Amino acid sequence: MNASPHTVSDVMTHTAVAVGGRASYKEIVELMNQWKVSALPVLAGEGRVIGVVSEADLLPKEEYRVDDAVPRDRPRADTAKAGAVYAEDLMSSPAVTVHADATIAEAARVMARRRVKRLPVVDGHGLLEGVVSRSDLLKVFLRTDEDMAAEIRTCVLPDLPAAAGVRVAVTDGVVTLGGRLRDRALVPLLARAVRAVEGVVDIRLDLHGPEVVPH
Repeated sequence: MNASPHTVSDVMTHTAVAVGGRASYKEIVELMNQWKVSALPVLAGEGRVIGVVSEADLLPKEEYRVDDAVPRDRPRADTAKAGAVYAEDLMSSPAVTVHADATIAEAARVMARRRVKRLPVVDGHGLLEGVVSRSDLLKVFLRTDEDMAAEIRTCVLPDLPAAAGVRVAVTDGVVTLGGRLRDRALVPLLARAVRAVEGVVDIRLDLHGPEVVPH
């Protein structure tokens, strides 16, 4: 059975493309195109992440190419970026980052809350260790049904002795729990534990027993 990926370090790209603060606008665009990425960490010194320059940071230059086309109500940061040439002036700072030992769920929440597609992964000193993207986080759903079923049988059910009679089937990431569960009060606990297995798309319950109402 393949190990279930639980942290950012399990799915991130360890060799990250980054730029220095004096990287030019054109160099940034060329790197993004070459590596097919939408954002690049900006580094200072020995690799400390000081910001991120993204496609959104680059677009004002095209949007405001004609001076009189700049609306007065637009943020000053946008208009300033329209005239910027180097990464240090284009980047969004401070950078939104994540640590390698963060859970995949935590990284997903940060991306959703901050509305970013990629996160630099940093160590305790802020030094770049890699990058994790939305597509990286979705890799957990590439696990096979057999892997997930085996993990549930060997790592989840043994922790719940009352679930010894529970059968597990997984189809397209959807877990069906069937059979006998001796204590109805364990249903929410069992469902929560199974849902925590990486790659699980949904759960179906078909449990019965002395204290369980059939579904």
